[in-house]
Amino acid sequence: MKTILTFRIYAIICFATLYAIVPFYIQAQGALPAKSVFPQNNIWNTPIDKLPVHSRSQEYINFLGTTTKLHADFVSGLWQGEPFGIPYNTVSGTQKKVNVSFQCPEESEPGPYPIPATALIEGGNTSTGDRHVLVIDVDNWILYETGNAYLQADGSWQAGAGAVFDLSSNNLRTYGWTSADAAGLPIFPGLVRYDEVQAGAINHAIRMTVHGIQANPVWPGRHKINSNINASAPPFGQRFRLKANFDISGYSPQIQVILKAFKKYGLMVADIGSDWYISGTQDERWDNDILHALSNVPGSAFEAVDATTLMISSNSGQALQTITGTETAMETAAVSVYPNPYSISSGREGVVFKNLPSCAQVKIFDLSGRLIDEYQAGDTEKTWVWKVRYQQGKLLPCGLYVYQVTGKDLRKVNGKIVVVE
Repeated sequence: MKTILTFRIYAIICFATLYAIVPFYIQAQGALPAKSVFPQNNIWNTPIDKLPVHSRSQEYINFLGTTTKLHADFVSGLWQGEPFGIPYNTVSGTQKKVNVSFQCPEESEPGPYPIPATALIEGGNTSTGDRHVLVIDVDNWILYETGNAYLQADGSWQAGAGAVFDLSSNNLRTYGWTSADAAGLPIFPGLVRYDEVQAGAINHAIRMTVHGIQANPVWPGRHKINSNINASAPPFGQRFRLKANFDISGYSPQIQVILKAFKKYGLMVADIGSDWYISGTQDERWDNDILHALSNVPGSAFEAVDATTLMISSNSGQALQTITGTETAMETAAVSVYPNPYSISSGREGVVFKNLPSCAQVKIFDLSGRLIDEYQAGDTEKTWVWKVRYQQGKLLPCGLYVYQVTGKDLRKVNGKIVVVE
């Protein structure tokens, strides 16, 4: 049904080159509490429908294929005698923890992990694929993920890599580390789940795979790789969204739920595999004929966005939430702010505010709401250069800043400026 990179996570880490045709495993639904998977302000749960198009969007889309179609990497039933999709297991806080030995211990949490001997494995017990095992401690709201996992005779497990995520926290993995997914990201939060579709809304980004990748990730991606590198490819952590004008009216209600999520929350590059493959849990309630409709959506229907403009800290998944109020698209377009992101090492004088309204007042705030700098223009002054300094003249640290512009015949306009090295 598809060709993917066998042990793709570990091929990236350990530079193997083994390929194979891999079937996938049946998902048994676990009972999940009514809790947010990561805080609501986490980047996985933050809408990206209002972000500007990435400057390299078309290059990334061309790399993945403008005519290449989406593929639902999850179905009901079996493929080549084995189930298909990524399973997850739920356990209570009293589940016995067992030792796990890792092929890449230097980038894995040592455990022990609460993995039952009967845990569902991606691809099934006899599979030779990625063999992800996902376990959620529903009492403590902790996610444990392993890849290339095998149960041992003594009840312990052997795996390629392992990661532990506090689903109540915005903490990211150590920069440079992989996880059970190549990007160093969690798998479970990015899966399409049947219960979400039936409820009528998916309120998070969706995991996707690509056949090649840039060496360095972008936030919130963590893992720098040394194989499958292509300068024209998107990086781990890159966000794509379905274009707002893509007509979804002819699709079934279930598919419309998924496509709406693609428009609002988008797709996140998380692993090496086939281009435009979308991850989900296997469930016997899926209608495969309905899911197949996703294969009518071409790569050209998507665009890349720069979600790093929402970053508050490079080591946190917390995302700046959309600024609401009186801002409109027309008003935003009237004020030009560039370069953004601004690089301190670029030698540029600062960030230019152009096309300011008459009697404009510009204010710069840090994320705590503290006023950093401000400027009051006259009737004819249309340009101001913010020199990325405190009012006292001290150079500002890298990070995210918020600007506010008001003026004659212009309601309040808010925006964000990213300052990098």
